[in-house]
Amino acid sequence: MIKRFNDLQQLNVEAAALFIQAANDAITQNGYFTVALTGGSSPIGLYQLLAQAPYRDQVQWENVYVFWGDERWVPLDDERSNARMALTTLLKHVPVPEEQVFPMWADGVSPQEFAREYEQTLRLHLQPDGCFDLILLGMGPDGHTASWFPHTDVLHERNKWVAAYYLDAQDMYRITLTVPIVNRASHVAVIAYGANKADALYEVLKGAPNIEHYPAQLLDRADEQITWFVDEAAASRV
Repeated sequence: MIKRFNDLQQLNVEAAALFIQAANDAITQNGYFTVALTGGSSPIGLYQLLAQAPYRDQVQWENVYVFWGDERWVPLDDERSNARMALTTLLKHVPVPEEQVFPMWADGVSPQEFAREYEQTLRLHLQPDGCFDLILLGMGPDGHTASWFPHTDVLHERNKWVAAYYLDAQDMYRITLTVPIVNRASHVAVIAYGANKADALYEVLKGAPNIEHYPAQLLDRADEQITWFVDEAAASRV
């Protein structure tokens, strides 16, 4: 499903509504809500909305379990950290219990060890089939989403739930949820705005299959549980 907006504020309002609805539905059904947050600049407006009344007051935050879809392997106080951004804009302003927040970082272990540990944490908290209630994603101008970057081996990982690998282009390790677990989620919301996303969005949604060059094509395009929140600039070719 593609939702197009002229106004970025309205895009964030609609994305917040989906977050709140998914949270309330999951808590009503299961007693808790599992969400994987995203980083970058795309979700900042959404997080700021959710941190304010009246949105903040529509979620039972004490029943929310917070994970991340991907992360740079940097400490939590590093300005590049996705978790740091989410903590600053959202999580420090809502009453989520600290023990229910699971950043993709730990000191004293390798990225690969941590990825294995994070998968075990997911297995403890998700439904047995590994189904998140909601996964938030962005998309880069190169067509990547999560840490599925073009021409990387992680695009073909089908057994692990969480993978760690060294991204040469950025000279750092990345941790990411893998394709199977993202496509298994009850809801996936992808936020993409700006003219610099237009070519990639066209290729991802309408172009010929080419996952090596446009990894976001790995999202199940036929799945009605995936909602694309885009502005008119990003959607200009769709």
